[in-house]
Amino acid sequence: MTGTPTAGPLPRLPRLATAVAAATALTLLAAGPAAAGDLTVTDPRIVAHFDLSLGQTPENIALEPDGSANITWSFARQVVRVDKNGEVTPLAELPEVENPQTPSVGAAVVLGIARALDGNLYVTYATGREETGIWRIPPGGGTPQQIGFFPVGAMPNGLAFDEECGTLYTADSALGTVWSLPVTGGTPTAWATGPALEATEALPFGANGLKVHDGAVWVSNTAQGTLLRIPVKPDESAGPIETRATGLDFIDDFAFTGHDDTVLAALIESNRLELVRPDGTHKTVLTAADGLDNPTAVAVGGKAVYVTSGAFLDPENPTPDPNLLVAKLKKK
Repeated sequence: MTGTPTAGPLPRLPRLATAVAAATALTLLAAGPAAAGDLTVTDPRIVAHFDLSLGQTPENIALEPDGSANITWSFARQVVRVDKNGEVTPLAELPEVENPQTPSVGAAVVLGIARALDGNLYVTYATGREETGIWRIPPGGGTPQQIGFFPVGAMPNGLAFDEECGTLYTADSALGTVWSLPVTGGTPTAWATGPALEATEALPFGANGLKVHDGAVWVSNTAQGTLLRIPVKPDESAGPIETRATGLDFIDDFAFTGHDDTVLAALIESNRLELVRPDGTHKTVLTAADGLDNPTAVAVGGKAVYVTSGAFLDPENPTPDPNLLVAKLKKK
């Protein structure tokens, strides 16, 4: 890696670690039976290793047309681009915040990322202060500009851009809300709410990953271990929330494979990448043995699968390995 930016020491996560420990007693549901024409993930390899001590905890991915990966480093408050050879290029750094109060985390963290066709990048930044919201980074990198101004108690996390209607959708892990915001910016609208999006007493992280797919907004709920689908009605309002898969304990981000509604989901606490079929059944396709270390995000570009690992949930791990892994998506 070259050109890697520096940052201060990584903040510890006592509240997050406590929440995870409190919920580890949840039972993992068994995967469903294999389906005809099932997909699998093969040939995993780690293309880049990052430095946990510098806060280089990869959180989310947005792909470039050439296959490079734009990645948010959550605790370093930075956005970088990693090419196919693993070389890291800094793109932007979110501003430092005095006395951040991010719900359940404390530190200021940059989380979701989405790329527009014009090359602009959009990221979510959670601080517990007025900087909380969506920030835009110009093509090729540069100074971020805040365009979305969210409540200070929000934790905007997963982010997706619907080019057709010019809307940014954001999953709020603290307030159990999906927000919508015009790409021109301003104050967001609470587009979808309800118990299915909320956190639980055991784990204070609800709605997390978010994707726009086939006329709907899809959301993962980390605390409830679910994958949700919210139809976009003709007037662009939210339809009723549908639960499409359960038993996805500690699900973080996810991505569609390009094959109908089949999803690849990162299960952060159990170090698994799960293939979720349209009928809600699922199977494990990658594990810690393949290089996963608290996987946080997934992206699919053609037949390539990208997975980031944050490596920050186990403070007793003597060799944490935040990384970017690339594998191949294949039909069996």
